[in-house]
Amino acid sequence: MTSRADKLGRIVSLVKLQLRLSEWQLAYLRQQEQTLQDEQSWLVGTLNEGTPPAGSSSDSIARRLNRASIGARAVREQASQQLDQVRSESRRLKQLEEVAKAALADKLRDAEKRALEEMTGILPAVRDFTPRAANRNKT
Repeated sequence: MTSRADKLGRIVSLVKLQLRLSEWQLAYLRQQEQTLQDEQSWLVGTLNEGTPPAGSSSDSIARRLNRASIGARAVREQASQQLDQVRSESRRLKQLEEVAKAALADKLRDAEKRALEEMTGILPAVRDFTPRAANRNKT
């Protein structure tokens, strides 16, 4: 049977992968946002020049600019939500890593305790039946 520390280690690995995926999605959204902003800049420059490219009219360029603006706004909103998700997953990962570290320390402590008991010849079954000393520092 796998230990609690092993299970937590696997969970931490999965959450790390999930965090990397969220960060990648955020980077992709930011790249899309930058592309739309570049398109907006180009379209505004084209409108300001006064001579639209061949096959385009000022109205069609204005419509493209409007669509690019709406798209940029939507992508910016998605990126904001994605950033919030990355932050929350990052906090969750830190918490899980702390819990996993504590579980691993417990596992190592138990292994050392068993090894010590084996070296000294105390069997775990005997230890369970021996009376424990009473705590004399009661308040």
